[in-house]
Amino acid sequence: MRNPTITRTQKSLRGQIWEWRGYGETIAFVPTMGALHSGHLSLVKLAKQKADRVVVSIFVNPTQFAPGEDFEAYPRTEETDVEKLASVGCDMVYIPRKGSMYNAHHATHIKVGGVAENLETDHRPTFFEGVALVVTKLLNRVAPDIAIFGEKDYQQLATIRRLVADLDMPIQIIGAPIARDEHGLALSSRNQYFDEHGLNKARKLNKIMFACAKSLSGGVPIETATQQAREALLSAGYSSIDYVSVANADSLELMKKGPIDGKVRLLIAAHCDNVRLIDNCAI
Repeated sequence: MRNPTITRTQKSLRGQIWEWRGYGETIAFVPTMGALHSGHLSLVKLAKQKADRVVVSIFVNPTQFAPGEDFEAYPRTEETDVEKLASVGCDMVYIPRKGSMYNAHHATHIKVGGVAENLETDHRPTFFEGVALVVTKLLNRVAPDIAIFGEKDYQQLATIRRLVADLDMPIQIIGAPIARDEHGLALSSRNQYFDEHGLNKARKLNKIMFACAKSLSGGVPIETATQQAREALLSAGYSSIDYVSVANADSLELMKKGPIDGKVRLLIAAHCDNVRLIDNCAI
C-alpha cells in the first residue's frame, strides 16, 4: 500500500498535474468533503478504472451550508481519510489550506438554472450556488480528464453536468452508483450522527422508497404513491419530509401525473432524528 501525495497549495498541485501530463497520463478527480466511508472509496475505485492517476480533494465547503446547518459540526477526519485513500490506490490528496479557496476579495458567484431548480433548492436555496462555485474552482485547479460524482446526490450530479456543458469544460462527468449498507441505507458521512435507534429508523427510508417505485411502475398514480410514501415515512418516525417527488431523469422536470414513461427518477429528502437524509432510485 503506497501513501498518496498530500498537497495543500495550488502550486504543488499543478506541478504534479503537469508532470503527469508530461508523461501522457490521464487524470480522474473525486471531490469530497472528507469523513470518508466506503461509498467515497467506491468512487475512487471507479476513478482508478477510468484514468492513470486519481486525485481526491478534501474540503468542507462553507458556501454550500446555510445558516443553522451543520458546517461547524461536520465531521473532519483528515488522518483517517488519507489512510483510507491509501488503501484504494489514490495518487494525490488535495487539501486546500484554510482561506485559500475564498480569499477576502472573493466576489464571484455561479448560478445554474434548469436542473438546479426545485427539489433541493426549495429547501436549501443557496446550496447549488455553493456547490457550483466550489466545483468550478476545483475543476479549474485540478484540470482532470474525468470527474466522478455519486448518484446519491442526483440533483447535484445533474447540476454539475449542466455546469460543465454550459461552460465548455473539457471534462467527462461520470455518475457512480449509490453505495448502500447491508440494510440498503445509502451511505453518507452524516449517518455517523445516528445512535442505534436512529439508524434503525433511517434504514426504513430505502425500503419505503423502493416500495413507492414499485407502486409507480405498477401503474399507481403519482400523487397516490408519493402520498403513501410520505405517510409511511411519518409512521416510521421521520419528523418531517421535504419532498417525495417524481421527475424526468435528465431534465429533472417534476411529474405530477402519469403515466410513468421513459427515464424517470423518484427522489426523497426527509428528516430523521435531526439528520436530513436524501435518496433516489430509477423507476
